[in-house]
Amino acid sequence: MPTIVKTGLDRVSALWPKAFSRAEVGLVVHPASLSNRFVHSSDFLSKSRKFRLRAFFGPQHGIRGETQDNMIEWSGFRDKRTGLPVHSLYGRTRKPDKKMLRDIDVMVVDLQDVGSRYYTFIWTLALVMEACLEARKPVVILDRPNPINGSQIEGPVLKEEFRSFVGLYPLPVRHGMTMGEIGLYLQSTFYQGLDLRIIPMAGWKRGQWFEETGLPWAMPSPNMPTVDTAAVYPGMCLLEGTNLSEGRGTTRPFEIFGAPFIDPFKLLSRLADFRLPGLHFRPLFFLPTFQKHAGILCGGAQIHVTDREKYRPFLTTAAILKAVYELYPGHFAWKKPPYEYEEKLLPIDILAGNDRFRIDIESGRGLGQMQAWWNAELTGFDRSVRRNYLIYS
Repeated sequence: MPTIVKTGLDRVSALWPKAFSRAEVGLVVHPASLSNRFVHSSDFLSKSRKFRLRAFFGPQHGIRGETQDNMIEWSGFRDKRTGLPVHSLYGRTRKPDKKMLRDIDVMVVDLQDVGSRYYTFIWTLALVMEACLEARKPVVILDRPNPINGSQIEGPVLKEEFRSFVGLYPLPVRHGMTMGEIGLYLQSTFYQGLDLRIIPMAGWKRGQWFEETGLPWAMPSPNMPTVDTAAVYPGMCLLEGTNLSEGRGTTRPFEIFGAPFIDPFKLLSRLADFRLPGLHFRPLFFLPTFQKHAGILCGGAQIHVTDREKYRPFLTTAAILKAVYELYPGHFAWKKPPYEYEEKLLPIDILAGNDRFRIDIESGRGLGQMQAWWNAELTGFDRSVRRNYLIYS
């Protein structure tokens, strides 16, 4: 059995800042906010004698996974279990307003990320920090593991002109950071003056995958059922910017992909030319039950990751998009906006964080040439920015 890592939630009683003793607290929480004994953060913290919970704040999909599909807004309500108000940060606003913050002294953020820039919980954290800086309220982050490890990084770094709710500030697609480390980066670079405290984990090593932590896995969002899903997500989320199914409406979202116009065997023959490491493509047909191509037979494949250390999710999906674009020019299409509150820019461009990625595919640029430019961006960001904010060895 692996040694059980202690998350920030597990350590909050011992490490709660004395300056915030008996504070009125707001809690940003979701379904995966669990202690190492499966106790939800809302229950865990409601019993604390060091502060008093006054309100919950929920990101995309709600505080307990109430909204199952993607990009479904929800409204605030009163939690029946605790009687506390629940404020939605994925509805009429994604940033807490003054009224929401009125009755709290300190905001606590306890969210499980999955290691990808697109995943909106990072940006909920950013907007909470922005609102709390404006309201002069401290923020405490209860840190959690990066489930796909904190060592490997990959993909382009977001360009300023492609900011959106799937990327507000420069980060690579696979960022290799924890929520606490991202919080330090955001505070130092964009929210100077915010009183930010991190309650760190104990026992977590950067190279660990989630299964090595001994912690219980709970779905942070409905289409993130396993760590295997999180492993492919830094690449396969790009399919949301296309007319390809990313596997929503199947039992293996993001691992399964395809479209009605794809011949699986023809596609896999082309993908073999790329000699992609750490994976096996299994050809299949599938029938999505919802989202893209619901009820229509699709041809495609399932990604089986055979070596996580060698597998490169962003490179893999770049190869998939190149192959489909070349094989099916009359059928493949980039999705049009709106997407995640962006009304003008193409979804693929805000996901990639630039338009160069799309233009390279359209122009037939080689996969190695593409990887070279985003690796150069990645190296520069890692050396000049990322390494300054790493908490764990």
